[in-house]
Amino acid sequence: MRQNPSFTLADVPEIRRVIDANPWATIVSAGEDGHVASHYVVLLDPDRDDLTVVGHVGRPDDLIHGLGGRELLVIFQGPHGYVSPGWYGDVQAVPTWNYTAVHLAGVAEILTDEENLAVLDRLVDRFEGRMPEPRRMWERPNDPAFVNRLAAGTVGFRLTPTRVVAKRKLSQNKPAETIEAVIAALEGDGPYAQPALAREMRRAQDARTGAAR
Repeated sequence: MRQNPSFTLADVPEIRRVIDANPWATIVSAGEDGHVASHYVVLLDPDRDDLTVVGHVGRPDDLIHGLGGRELLVIFQGPHGYVSPGWYGDVQAVPTWNYTAVHLAGVAEILTDEENLAVLDRLVDRFEGRMPEPRRMWERPNDPAFVNRLAAGTVGFRLTPTRVVAKRKLSQNKPAETIEAVIAALEGDGPYAQPALAREMRRAQDARTGAAR
């Protein structure tokens, strides 16, 4: 991902927030037969306060990606959407797309079976915890044999990135009044309304104006 100083996201807590809020990731590696991409949920490592992440792949994706032996690129994407030049007012402008993205690259560590089970357990808890009647991994009608059989078809990994590129392109290069107009349009009911992107823009704009005061 090409970096632009105006859009660089370098704050680790903020990058962690983006990862935590958008765990559906794209995992890319370059093998002998070309590039391979897979899609899995990847979470922050709960035992670390850096950008280390944990996840799993289904067999044989571990072999396809050379898991543990070659570099992975793990991509997280936050809210994104179309920005119309009409939202800028009566000025010269062209369409664009606002977005937030985080790229983590490094060689993954393969987890033990016990560590992998812990990651899978946490994964279920993370998402089932929001359900009115959560179905935890180890609760009936599941039994240990069923859980262990399914877990055996997965390979867990931990990735401590050696390269990080994070970008937040949210109209920071525009005047404050233009940013407010874009936020208002995204919050509206038009064909390109995107409230989640509007919230990201508001968060970034408040951080900038707060720092400027």
